[in-house]
Amino acid sequence: MLFESSKSILYSDTLLPDIFITEYMPSMDCDFIKVYIHCLFLSKYGKQASTEELSKKLEIDMNRVKDALNYLDNIGVISRKENSIQMIDLKEKEIKKMFRPKSTSTPEEAALSSDRNKKRNKIISAINDRFFQGVMSPSWYTDIDSWFDKYSFEEDVMYALFQHCYDHRGLSKHYIAKVADSWHSKGIINNFDMDKYSIEYQKLKDIRMKIIKKLKRKGSLTEYEEAYIEKWVIDFKFDFDIIELALKKTTSISNPNFEYINKIITSWYESGLKSADEIIAQEKDKKQINNKTAKQPEIPQHTNFEQRKYDKDYFDNIYDDV
Repeated sequence: MLFESSKSILYSDTLLPDIFITEYMPSMDCDFIKVYIHCLFLSKYGKQASTEELSKKLEIDMNRVKDALNYLDNIGVISRKENSIQMIDLKEKEIKKMFRPKSTSTPEEAALSSDRNKKRNKIISAINDRFFQGVMSPSWYTDIDSWFDKYSFEEDVMYALFQHCYDHRGLSKHYIAKVADSWHSKGIINNFDMDKYSIEYQKLKDIRMKIIKKLKRKGSLTEYEEAYIEKWVIDFKFDFDIIELALKKTTSISNPNFEYINKIITSWYESGLKSADEIIAQEKDKKQINNKTAKQPEIPQHTNFEQRKYDKDYFDNIYDDV
């Protein structure tokens, strides 16, 4: 027995999962969102449509439609088959991601885990309220929990991680994981480590601004230029007065760049120089040596050999032979 609905399209709705809005939409291209919603609409009615028909219906270039379908397939919100497209149930997908098999543990381990989970849940709740207006996607819970285990961050450090990313480039999971990797490589685990890093980071920030001002850069620095500055300040522990000496050397070349500056600063570091005074003294010594070398008199060529002497009979013999 077949039951059919007689509801007109005028009164019909296409449901868009909240998981899609919170989990996938923020980083998705606008055209790709249009394609996804229209695919939801078609799947509800069991309709068919070719790539060309989607292109004309949505007023999107056909190559963009193809890119959209590939992207949606890659992130797992649709499943492309030979002659069909299946819309993935995003709610079920998230539930499966959240599922964790339970394992047995001792009473002591269970108590420790319970206490740890209480602290984690409290900070995750604070992150949800502060950065997601209380509607954080379920997948964030599992991601944050996995970051706790991977990086061994204490709760305050995890909150600081989100605050840092929120203040800079936003809450992309890729960016948060990248910053977390960086903090982990610097040995940041607790508040003490975080305070020490904050002092270094503020110094780095101040020096970065001074470099931008000296070079009269209007746009932002590239990722690679940022890495150079971090190496000079964090790894080499150089102050701005040393870096400024290197910046002054760029006036002698037509196209100054960070690679050129980095070679100069790295050579000073490898030479064991730790202050601007030491560098200035070394540069002065080099200049004096070069000046002495340049002032050494050249030995005239005519003093290198004894000239041959000719008498009157020699010249008479030359004319006699003609």
